[in-house]
Amino acid sequence: MTFDSLALVRPEVRALRPYAAGRPIEELERELGIDHAVKVSANENALGPSPLALEALARSAVGANRYPDGGGFYLKRRLARELAVEPEMLALGAGSNELIELLVHLFVAPGDEVVVSHPTFLMYGVSVRMLGGTLVAVPGRGLEHDLDAMLATVGPRTRLIIVCNPNNPTGTMVGREAWSRFLDRVPPGVVVVSDEAYHEYVEDPAYPRTIDDLARDLPLVILRTFSKIHSLAGLRVGYAIARPEMAALFDRVRLPFNVSAPAQAAATAALDDIEHVARSRAVVREGRALLLSALPALGIAAHPSHANFILADLGRPARPVCDALERRGIVLRDLVAWGMGTGLVRITIGTDDENQTFLAALEAVLGEAAAGVAGR
Repeated sequence: MTFDSLALVRPEVRALRPYAAGRPIEELERELGIDHAVKVSANENALGPSPLALEALARSAVGANRYPDGGGFYLKRRLARELAVEPEMLALGAGSNELIELLVHLFVAPGDEVVVSHPTFLMYGVSVRMLGGTLVAVPGRGLEHDLDAMLATVGPRTRLIIVCNPNNPTGTMVGREAWSRFLDRVPPGVVVVSDEAYHEYVEDPAYPRTIDDLARDLPLVILRTFSKIHSLAGLRVGYAIARPEMAALFDRVRLPFNVSAPAQAAATAALDDIEHVARSRAVVREGRALLLSALPALGIAAHPSHANFILADLGRPARPVCDALERRGIVLRDLVAWGMGTGLVRITIGTDDENQTFLAALEAVLGEAAAGVAGR
């Protein structure tokens, strides 16, 4: 090759590192010759999709020769009934990931700033940097958002403030009173984004009802997804809620037909399966309690969470532990990419069988490590 491919791309893109999605679980199962590896790395819903969603998915397949509904007519109207908002207040995306990128396209020019907490969802930084913006990552107060410090960084080039609530990867929550005080102080012209991918798992009554805040005289966008409690991560469908004039802006920058017909059909049906949502919430509630009890018994610090995962500190480098677990058919993710230190991991809550399998494997791996040290 006589040219350098990387040298041809924009400097902003050249500086990016590809997102590491992790090893496919099917490949691990094939390599180990097992039927069911346990994946506790991606915050997916271990119950699988709603039966109603699967039925709708199968029915939609016969129309695969047609382009999807570019306006999401039926899904928007079903969501509007669910949320008690007008359909014109909704925008659809291929997961909330795409909506994050579209927000940056809409509001961030090269050199403009986007304020977030640190640590938080990695894709904020990818989208901002890809388009030449500057990510202002404000250290949290412990594991919590420091909203006062975030506001203190707002300057003339600030276009967006993104609050992930509950936050990924910490599982912490911004409460209603702190959120309201924060909104009162946001300067005019700064767009506030409340990313609520895990909101269905929150059972704390102090969690903000941000839809009510759309009545405030400020540009607010709420992001949600079908990837988590509705178990449709593989179909890529999310949505934004905003005042109609804000929601309409997404149509200026999104690609036509950005949400597939099967995704729209499955998401619409998933909203009708109240039992599946309740079961998913119960599995997480029970799994959280188990992990928060069992992990400290193994000498691991585990932090309370409002989401379907738990942040834990192994007290030792996490990568060797993750590698050893993978050899046992368990996929766990360290948080080095978040810049949080080498000992931290994020553990997705699975079914009871998966949680017990994970804990038993973790205990064995830690025991082997301790025996190895003692034998030297």
